[in-house]
Amino acid sequence: MKKLLTLVLTAAMVLSFAACGNKTENKGTKAEKVKFGVILIGDETEGYTLAHINGIKAAAKELGISNDQIIWDYKVSESADCKDKAEELALKGCKVIFANSYGHQTYLAQAAQDYPNTTFVAMTGDFAAISGLKNLKNAFTNVYESRYVSGVVAGLKLQELVQSGKLSPQTTPSNYDANGNIKIGYVGAFNYAEVISGYTAFYLGIKSIVNNVSMQVTYTNSWFDIEKEGAAAESLIANGCVIIGQHADSTGAPAAVEAANKEGKICYSVGYNISMLDVAPTAALTSASNNWAVYYKYAMESAMNGKEIATDWAKGYSEDAVKITDLGKSCAKGTSEKVAEVIKGIKDGSIKVFDTSKFTVKGAKITTAPVDLSYYDFSSGSPVCVYKGKTVDAIKTQGAISYFDESSFRAAPYFKTIIDGITEK
Repeated sequence: MKKLLTLVLTAAMVLSFAACGNKTENKGTKAEKVKFGVILIGDETEGYTLAHINGIKAAAKELGISNDQIIWDYKVSESADCKDKAEELALKGCKVIFANSYGHQTYLAQAAQDYPNTTFVAMTGDFAAISGLKNLKNAFTNVYESRYVSGVVAGLKLQELVQSGKLSPQTTPSNYDANGNIKIGYVGAFNYAEVISGYTAFYLGIKSIVNNVSMQVTYTNSWFDIEKEGAAAESLIANGCVIIGQHADSTGAPAAVEAANKEGKICYSVGYNISMLDVAPTAALTSASNNWAVYYKYAMESAMNGKEIATDWAKGYSEDAVKITDLGKSCAKGTSEKVAEVIKGIKDGSIKVFDTSKFTVKGAKITTAPVDLSYYDFSSGSPVCVYKGKTVDAIKTQGAISYFDESSFRAAPYFKTIIDGITEK
């Protein structure tokens, strides 16, 4: 009887272990078959969205995620349509849903309330941490770092033009302002902190090479409008701007700069997201860009392994999450070497993009920078606080360097001070 009982218990244990093994296998299979939803403001014809598409595909390939595990929704407007798409994707079994435009965030938050078992990631968003929703996440990159580096590239070109005598107050007076500063132009989408942070980093990158520059920013009030961006660039060139940077998603500005360059005007382009060499083979110097594959691999792999995705994620050169595109043929000699030196400095911390010794505001250096992390709704004309956040001082000190600490307290940029030398239109 005891022997029989022993055999029964042994058999039960074997079955138990087998069942546990099967459960682990099933869990692994389930992890491998996690579904992801993607809501995009544009499609592959628009640089910003193309960068996300390429990042997702690269991450999926590396992780062995098949095509049928990703459901794509293209050209989804920043409206209630986004919420509808998010809910449809949740109902189709998507475990994680990504949306790549700032205006999608509010609608993802609404969907997150109704689908607590689905994680919603609002790229470039800014209120996940204070929303009270555990399944709402924000992510962005420290793209201000690559904008700074792209500014260095532009600064080296200016330096070359000045040293060669092609650019001077005597020979090309229209390219200088009344104070003897070389004119720089910038095509911005909206006057959001994301854009202000980026163009300030770009400007400071230029100033690290050529100090006597001033920059005019022209807004298009659209993320993607080829005609408006082209017209803005043309206006800036007509005003004497030598370098045209951009935080706008089309090829409109680089194409306009290329046309002007071919007409004999001294002007060069620094783009965004993708290389602009196809549309501006002579005028394009480089583009500030993101390596979105780094984030998507992290987020997708986390979901596959049953781990929670970070509420705020922001990485830069140290994690290879940002970059500049290939250097154009018009870049100054030695640009590649200088770029490598600057990137190394950013990585080791010896270079801080928003080093407070490098800029002033109304003639004075800043020693404090209170940042209200609350989220406000401006749709009614007057700001209404929707989610209350802390007020933090963004000025930090590392050794002898005092700097504005961007994208540390949340993923989305919050530098929105207009520094001396920059004007907005």
